[in-house]
Amino acid sequence: MKNRMFAFLRAASLALVVFAAGCCSVSKVDSSRIGVCSWSWREPIAKVAEEMDRSGVKGVHLALGPFIAPDERHGSAEGEAAWKLVKEKVAKGEWVVMSTMVGTVGEDYSTLETIKKTGGIVPDQHWKANQEIVTKGAKLTQELGCRYMSTHAGFLDESDKTAYAKFVSRISWMRDECKKYGVELILESGQESAEDLAKFMADVPGVGINFDPANMILYDKGQPLAALKLLMPWIRQVHVKDACATKVPGTWGTEVPWGEGQVGGEEFVKRLECLGYKGNYVVEREGGNSRAADIRKAIGEIVEK
Repeated sequence: MKNRMFAFLRAASLALVVFAAGCCSVSKVDSSRIGVCSWSWREPIAKVAEEMDRSGVKGVHLALGPFIAPDERHGSAEGEAAWKLVKEKVAKGEWVVMSTMVGTVGEDYSTLETIKKTGGIVPDQHWKANQEIVTKGAKLTQELGCRYMSTHAGFLDESDKTAYAKFVSRISWMRDECKKYGVELILESGQESAEDLAKFMADVPGVGINFDPANMILYDKGQPLAALKLLMPWIRQVHVKDACATKVPGTWGTEVPWGEGQVGGEEFVKRLECLGYKGNYVVEREGGNSRAADIRKAIGEIVEK
């Protein structure tokens, strides 16, 4: 417990010191740090390649589900031809795989309650299948020469010591399994408060965070701008996604195009750069019917001309 608290306080102090050093005015970043989540367009890989060309972006957060365990949310099943296309794009330098992503079995996003029960690695009945997904995903990530593999781990529950210990054990196994293939596991944020996540990260050294600011708002878990100061030591990648909080407690917030919600848009990027963030910004759009236009808009607002 003392070691855990020391790590937590050290991370918090480090973030505060960096933040206190003075904010910069940078709100635009180089295009080499910009990517897009492959599932944002809800299209097969071949179509995704076309859309990326139109958007003028090479970076991609690639969903591996279509090649391992399709869940429809992140893409339908893809065959060998699609995987060959991905590898060719990478080999030719036309794509930069900034990270990969694997889903878990049986997730139900119908309501906040259903995803709390079914999300990530929490359900015991799916743990074996999820282990297989992690191993396959790590192998494919290695095959692409990619450093990071992300996933939604599910809801943290520190009030139940037995459940929490199991959660830590499973994430530790996933981390170690990924390491076998030279891959770092990164967990997508938002289903927990920044404080709870920071405490947890101290218990699983070697695991990073894929920071999604919109998720904090969608799940009603706090303000992303404030969370950055605390979580900065673990942030490896950032999703460019925006949202508005719900007006009905216990229900989902609403995802909106970048810059139109409560994340902070320009201020969000400034804050990250001020804190010394050197990672990538990956556009994710999972709502609306104008996704291609929304993605281009987001890219245009954060790319340095």
